[in-house]
Amino acid sequence: MNHSPRTRTVAGCTILVIALGAGVTACSGDSPLTAEPYDAAEQISFNGPVGDGKKADPDKPLEVTAEDDDGRITDVTAMDATGRYVAGELSADGTRWHSTTPLAANARYTLRVSTEDEDGAPGRKVLTFDTGKPVTKKRLAVTFGPKAGTYGVGQPITAKLSKPLKDKAQRAVVERALKVESTPSVSGAWHWVDDKELHYRPQEYWPAHATIQVRSNLEGIKVSDRLWGGKAKPLKITTGDHVLALTDASSHSMTVYKNGEAIKTIPVTTGKPGFETRNGVKVVLGKEYFVRMRGTSIGIAEGSAESYDLPVYYATRVTWSGEYVHAAPWSVGSQGSANVSHGCTGMSTANAQWFFETVREGDVVKVINSQGNTMEPFGNGFGDWNLAWANWRKGSALVAGNPEGPDPQEAARLRPTAV
Repeated sequence: MNHSPRTRTVAGCTILVIALGAGVTACSGDSPLTAEPYDAAEQISFNGPVGDGKKADPDKPLEVTAEDDDGRITDVTAMDATGRYVAGELSADGTRWHSTTPLAANARYTLRVSTEDEDGAPGRKVLTFDTGKPVTKKRLAVTFGPKAGTYGVGQPITAKLSKPLKDKAQRAVVERALKVESTPSVSGAWHWVDDKELHYRPQEYWPAHATIQVRSNLEGIKVSDRLWGGKAKPLKITTGDHVLALTDASSHSMTVYKNGEAIKTIPVTTGKPGFETRNGVKVVLGKEYFVRMRGTSIGIAEGSAESYDLPVYYATRVTWSGEYVHAAPWSVGSQGSANVSHGCTGMSTANAQWFFETVREGDVVKVINSQGNTMEPFGNGFGDWNLAWANWRKGSALVAGNPEGPDPQEAARLRPTAV
């Protein structure tokens, strides 16, 4: 097969003998390793359209085949104009390469194919082609959370989908397209909370004063036969200081740490028997200067011995079911010595105001030595950090297995507001 124009010369070698007896082999002329790559157009075939205004069907995989019995394909890369690569597999004998991830619709691709002939001389062919529109108009939208801003180091990233996905292969397509980058850099993973929501967190908390950027490469990517990725607005958040509030229910105290240093210890009261405060890690969800708390919201009958209807100030929310850190002037006599609340962490008004002004959304509130259950991983706020890292990774569609721990759908058993 003639690959001209090019020179395929393998010249003889001259052995130079140096005085000390060491031998060096020098070759004159061109070798296969240094030859200019020849045009491999006649050596390969491609199943996509090239020229003539035709467009490739994004539903079909790419395929490159070696047509020369004495040559083989050595490498193939396919990348669209936005920098997204298409994964693929090359057969062991170098006769065929095919894509293994979906193409994007309405995209322009550059395909670079490297080959070699029977003498080992390198060949190359660069092809460009466009993909057409998908047959269906159904789009899978992704909405990232939280809103742009500054958060504590415990804030997970959320991705909510416009349509449910149960199939693991479809979930994998979506998960590969969701990108999270942080400065300084830390590794993390997505975890499927349910069919329409994913959370992302590192193995440990985010670094203090980090910048976290989230984006989706899903637009135009085929997810299923009738569903394609849609647009997603990117997200950028930052973290503040590393703030952790550690509450020891057995010693009735809370110690607040800032960047590893204890800055204040506060006498508190937590949940009494039958209303024990949840153990484990929670994340600040928001702050409310005033909340009216009623016992009826957690199933306590009005007029019973446990009934209450109280104005509460400086309330820092840590669960959607109504667990707060708040001012409890009525229990100051028990703070530091007994647990008398209905599940919240109570403290003096002055201490609650200090706490309210010190923490922000995403800061970490951890409870130890309570007789209560462990905070749910999902459905009642952000209990994500209560899953061990190995179990968190199992919730990824790119890792085999399923997460251990409470079912994400157990939110129905959660209790509303308590004091």
